[in-house]
Amino acid sequence: MMTIRTDLIQRYNASDRANHWFVAITFILLALSGLALFHPAFFFFTNLLGGGPWTRILHPFIGIAMFAGFVGMMVRFWNVNRITENDRKWISQVGDVINNREENLPPVGRYNAGQKYLFWTMVVCISLLLITGVLIWQPYFAPYVPIVAIRIAVLVHALAAFIIIAGIIVHIYAAIWVQGTLRAMTRGTVTDAWARQHHLDWYREIKNKGSHGHDHY
Repeated sequence: MMTIRTDLIQRYNASDRANHWFVAITFILLALSGLALFHPAFFFFTNLLGGGPWTRILHPFIGIAMFAGFVGMMVRFWNVNRITENDRKWISQVGDVINNREENLPPVGRYNAGQKYLFWTMVVCISLLLITGVLIWQPYFAPYVPIVAIRIAVLVHALAAFIIIAGIIVHIYAAIWVQGTLRAMTRGTVTDAWARQHHLDWYREIKNKGSHGHDHY
């Protein structure tokens, strides 16, 4: 007989998770195809999109799709990623974070400071990737852009891509490292214990609203 767990809190609804995984999948395709276009050592990644010519054609279109998906995420989570004084204190105690001394840290809301700074880094970098990507997009826009602007755009595009790839690698590592985190984006729920330990202010807010186990905000 199936038992229903009563110690679970909904962290993401189905729409949130679909949005997240759409952005994640398109990002992976962009990162690998971008690396293939960036350096010959990674050219074998073009096989993911049907070879070199198709990779060059599809890469910018996938970029537009990812940007649209990320705008959806940005609208959903803009307000809960505002930087607070507690976040600045949290980030200043990074040694306690790394060593899992969470009892020494200020209580965390829906997202901790690391997650918030990654969010804003993504906002900046994805915007830069879109703008610079359009400027260097052959054959549609690049022919009308001065060569100096194209050279600067290529450099900024590469730097923004490097920053966001590094940030996402850290994001994935942290999701695996903190036990119980992955189920939030696979099943949509986390345990009471996980919420109390890692996001105490968020946990208290949910309890105060009486939304335990089913509500989402």
